[in-house]
Amino acid sequence: MPLIVVTTSPRVAPGLLSHQAWQALRSGEVLTASAAHPQLPYLAEAGVEVTVGPQNPAELVRRAVGTTLVWLAMDDENFLRAAGHAALALDEPPVIEIVPGSYDLPGARVLDLVGVMDRLRVECPWDRKQTHETLVPYLLEEAYEVLETIEHGDYPALREELGDLLLQVVFHARVAESFDIDDVAEGIVEKLVRRHPHVFGSVTAETADEVNDNWEAIKAAERAEKGTESILDGVPMGQPSLSLAAQLVRRAERSGAPEALAQAVGQGVARELFDLVRRAQEAGLDPEAELRAAARDYRERVRNWETRTT
Repeated sequence: MPLIVVTTSPRVAPGLLSHQAWQALRSGEVLTASAAHPQLPYLAEAGVEVTVGPQNPAELVRRAVGTTLVWLAMDDENFLRAAGHAALALDEPPVIEIVPGSYDLPGARVLDLVGVMDRLRVECPWDRKQTHETLVPYLLEEAYEVLETIEHGDYPALREELGDLLLQVVFHARVAESFDIDDVAEGIVEKLVRRHPHVFGSVTAETADEVNDNWEAIKAAERAEKGTESILDGVPMGQPSLSLAAQLVRRAERSGAPEALAQAVGQGVARELFDLVRRAQEAGLDPEAELRAAARDYRERVRNWETRTT
């Protein structure tokens, strides 16, 4: 006889179980350790009786030799590990079968982050007092740390840094009063679908250039719908100056602005820097990335010099 272990995900609404799980739950005596198991009300509604309370893993395994037992699991890995060891100690152990009642879909763990953030905003004095304004330095810091791991090719560290950045997104969504994380996700999903008609619609785009052309046409239509007059509206003026100048030049060129408008901009060093940005754009280079690479090279030279002189 088998010992059937039915597993469920806390990120899936209780009661939404697989057909195989419902069959298992009706195949023998059902037991679980916790009276707080979220599936219990739904099993009771379906007429499935459940014995609730602590169980001895060795005794449970011995009973499963002669009858079908169903264990409704919930955060009891140690108990199941002990049951497995007890089964191996028997001359004729029962078959232990794992039946997934529900399982996580991609992105399900984001729900855990939302739940943790909700609790922090209620129970942690520091998290509770934060505002959009006080969180800005952390948002910038985490974004730059993501950039640094990419520049270093440190992809194992990238996972952690992306998590820190994701926390900032969820934090801001939790602080907001007029929207929440679902509204944030809904907005970006709608934008992505709208700007990718070659994927989600009937438009054909065979090359990356065609995709870019469609993207710019759609953005122009969105600006017109919003009553936005300039293609430069929406460019964040608070970004680093090299990136800012490059984005302004790039957008202006796409709109057909005369090249003469970008000539003799500013005075002195500012004019030289702006001209360098234009030269980088013409060469297909990112001036911010180029200068950062030069800065990293300079840092290594200084460190090597320090090593030689100490």
